[in-house]
Amino acid sequence: MIQVTTVELDIKHLKQKIADKVRHPFLAKFVSDPIIDEDKLVILTSIMDNTGLSPIKKEQYIITTMLVQIALDTHDLVSLSDSGEDQVTVRNRQLTVLAGDYYSGMYYYLLSQLDDIPMIHTLASAIKDINEQKMELYYKDVESFQEFMNGLKTVESLLIQRVAEYVKRASINDVAGEWLLTKKLLNEQRNVQQDGYSPLLDLLVKDRLTNTTYSQIMKSVDLMIQRNLSRLEVTISHLPLHFNNLKSYVHTTLSEQHYQNQVAEEG
Repeated sequence: MIQVTTVELDIKHLKQKIADKVRHPFLAKFVSDPIIDEDKLVILTSIMDNTGLSPIKKEQYIITTMLVQIALDTHDLVSLSDSGEDQVTVRNRQLTVLAGDYYSGMYYYLLSQLDDIPMIHTLASAIKDINEQKMELYYKDVESFQEFMNGLKTVESLLIQRVAEYVKRASINDVAGEWLLTKKLLNEQRNVQQDGYSPLLDLLVKDRLTNTTYSQIMKSVDLMIQRNLSRLEVTISHLPLHFNNLKSYVHTTLSEQHYQNQVAEEG
């Protein structure tokens, strides 16, 4: 119990430090605070926990990687231009781009202070590959639902996987890929349940897979979520001992998800 509490405190501490780094008084007036993905933060912390890196370097790697993730996520929020849109919409889009660029600059600044060229190369290479995958995912035709999901998994997990490889903790990569894809799909599923739509899944139905209904896509998403959750219960148990904190976190989340599913079915 003490260990879990310590981990929770560490995550809270890191989230606060990341929030402090990305806070800018001008942007704060017009752009919402960026969302810090706690699942990715927990995975990164677990990766760094039993490396031989110094505490300062571990924290630096975690914070800079999360800044990259925030920059990537922020740029995804930029809407496409519409000739009929008003000045407020145009300004908000421009400020969102500016915010993403600001977060990107922050991680380069932090790594330059650390004088760590190999890590900069690792992150820059991951950014390039993720953006290329996004182009494939969002703007090119895909032949199947599974192909789209494979691309989405890459977008969600490649940054974490490259960092894990860099610090010789690649044994986490399969679990990270399955877990982060599953959490993404759970979020999109929740969007549909609460708001009636998901921009990501709308893209798949309207522009990628012809003759496929929204209902069919949602059934496929649900099947993939259930399959991944069942598989994760097994694969997470095979991780090395130094990932015990991550195991506890995932098992707790899996139990909560199982409970939510039961409530939904009974309702």
